[in-house]
Amino acid sequence: MSDGRDRSGPRLPTTIDTTKPHEARFYDYWLGGADNYPVDRALGDRIAAHVPTIRTMVRHNRAFLGRAVRYAITELGITQFLDIGTGLPTARNTHEVAQEVDPAARIVYVDKDPLVLAHARALMTSTRAGKTAFIHADLHDPESILADPTLTATLDLDKPVAITLTMIMMYFRDTDDPHGIIARLLDAVPSGSSLTISHPTADFNAQATAEAVRACERAGITMVPRTRADTEKLFAGTEIVDPGVVTLEDWHPELAEESLYEVDPDAGPAWIWAGVGRKL
Repeated sequence: MSDGRDRSGPRLPTTIDTTKPHEARFYDYWLGGADNYPVDRALGDRIAAHVPTIRTMVRHNRAFLGRAVRYAITELGITQFLDIGTGLPTARNTHEVAQEVDPAARIVYVDKDPLVLAHARALMTSTRAGKTAFIHADLHDPESILADPTLTATLDLDKPVAITLTMIMMYFRDTDDPHGIIARLLDAVPSGSSLTISHPTADFNAQATAEAVRACERAGITMVPRTRADTEKLFAGTEIVDPGVVTLEDWHPELAEESLYEVDPDAGPAWIWAGVGRKL
């Protein structure tokens, strides 16, 4: 029975605004990608002026994503992935890592950025045994993701799903109800599913992080660093697996593959907490 609600999702922009910086594009710039514009590079440089090791940190985050994907398959037995806040296609995307381990793995990517939409075909390559798909939606409205027919056409929500939220929850203020949004996603998947989160923090250098936050806010981009304790709270409804919420480089380093990105070994710890939880 219908509740009369429009399930078609919000009307997200499909044109690219090159006059304003965008999260996916300055992240791409830090990774050394080419899908960014002068306004993105300018903001990326302003942040890097306060956090000089930011490029190493985002490379650590990319490596963490790969380890978390391999862990989900080999240790948790999960072969379905809902990757939200996908970002621009780059080396070692979720489907590439997952389908190397299990060619039948299935992946749904979600992002609100129209530039990611424009590159969606690169995200939808797949092995014959597996499947990948892309949903153009905004996590602020989780129903726009869960109600999209692409989701259930690709993933079997009666079986465990690995929900991936790497470097995205910092764009949500507490007033946006990030805990409620995550709870809604977890409600849609069965026990045994997993939740992967990485999240910037001010725990290591409050002053430098505050300056980076101000640079983002002046550019119209929300940026909310969270403490380790607050990041742990985002895993409510799950049991956090060992080694718990730790810095990126300390999360199961034994699962690392040879990095495709140069990482400065002397950069110090990434100012980013990371962990994986298993839905109870």
